[in-house]
Amino acid sequence: MSETTFLGTDWHEKIFTGSWTDGAGETYDVVEPATGQTLGRLGAASADDVSAAATRAASAQKEWARTTPAERAAVLRRAGALWAEHAEEISGWIVREAGSIPAKAALELSSAEQICFESSALPSHPKGQVLTSNEPRWSFARRVPAGVVSVIAPFNFPLILGIRSVAPALALGNAVLLKPDPRTAVCAGVSIARIFAEAGLPEGLLQVLPGGLDAGEAVVAAPEVSVISFTGSTAAGRKVGEAAGRLLKRCHLELGGNNALVVLPGAEVGPATSAGAFGSWMHQGQICMTTGRHLVHESIVDDYVEQLAERARNLPVGDPATEEVAIGPIIDDKQRTHVRDILDKATADGARLVAGGPGEGAFVPPTVLTDLSPSNPAWTQEIFGPVAPVATFSTLEEAAEMVNASEYGLSLGILGDVGMAMELADLVDTGKVHINEQTVSDEANVPFGGMKDSGNGSRFGGAEANIEAFTETQWVTMRSSIAPYPF
Repeated sequence: MSETTFLGTDWHEKIFTGSWTDGAGETYDVVEPATGQTLGRLGAASADDVSAAATRAASAQKEWARTTPAERAAVLRRAGALWAEHAEEISGWIVREAGSIPAKAALELSSAEQICFESSALPSHPKGQVLTSNEPRWSFARRVPAGVVSVIAPFNFPLILGIRSVAPALALGNAVLLKPDPRTAVCAGVSIARIFAEAGLPEGLLQVLPGGLDAGEAVVAAPEVSVISFTGSTAAGRKVGEAAGRLLKRCHLELGGNNALVVLPGAEVGPATSAGAFGSWMHQGQICMTTGRHLVHESIVDDYVEQLAERARNLPVGDPATEEVAIGPIIDDKQRTHVRDILDKATADGARLVAGGPGEGAFVPPTVLTDLSPSNPAWTQEIFGPVAPVATFSTLEEAAEMVNASEYGLSLGILGDVGMAMELADLVDTGKVHINEQTVSDEANVPFGGMKDSGNGSRFGGAEANIEAFTETQWVTMRSSIAPYPF
């Protein structure tokens, strides 16, 4: 991958602090999950690197906050256009580094483009209120930039889940410390740095700091940082939230999910299994919105399982960089072991393997499980692999209880009669409800977030959520002359 043109090679063994520089930490290999091939080498930021980056970012942010809305909007518009202009090259990195099929890579690029365009409207969006007062004065509440924002992004949809916080935070006058997952730090770290540099973002406003636990702790703890935007597992999110709470910093958490797809009586089984297959197996199930539980009415469950299993058997699995496949590799050995361990425990607990299984090497095929007990780990846990567990229900109330039994509350899909689906939607605790769609869905202009262990609400996407997430409220009063006081 060293032949790239737009991304260049100046990032090799470096971190980005406005330019590519040597860090104080070690360097590490960028590995292609499908083959194990080394694609390049990046610098891993140390805690000292993060501290220095935060100082630079805070200094640059003051001037950036004073720029006109038109100037900031222009940078975001240019960034949006650049994603489309360089889509082919960056897509190649998403395919190889993240193990994505080309269609998924294209989705990431188009979403990054739209997120930047949506963010370009934020600088001129209204950001305040005129308040009433019992005093003879004008009273206002205005939103001002938070300052320095730390963005911690995961590996699965690395570009979307990084840029969705980076772009609005910059548009609203902040500086950003971006810590991409080290496994996908080229397609979602190097690319973001390069795009914004080319778009004319002033130096120092964006720092790209891939690294391990010490870097993650440092981007939360840096005194200059006032807001943390984290996307990742619930376990890691708890630690980030605890650290932020101790430091009295705002923390926006978008975490895990074990999302249900409810197939109502009378639903057409063919389209339902198509939706269920996409929901469970898109990007190998490595999505927080993945359909992790299929709740199918008892009247159609046998047909549903048969057709879903047939789809599983016919989806090609392999290296998306060299083959036309629907299912690519699991990201690394640790995650493959996790998925296979859950499958072993699920069958040991009595689950029936209808299609698929643990697979070999980097690949786990699309898998269908039935006959699961309510406590089966494949039913209760977020697997983050291409596994579709299927259970049955009899009544709408029973379906609602099964949906709500999960500790997560991110996304819900309901297939079938719209009136019945609306009734069910009113009974469940979830951040998103999709009627006659599966669970994986997002757009640049919509609020995104979950309930319960899936996060602390919608702080991603849409003007209202972004302004709330990346600005502070300041009260301002004004009189025509100095107020009289009794002292």
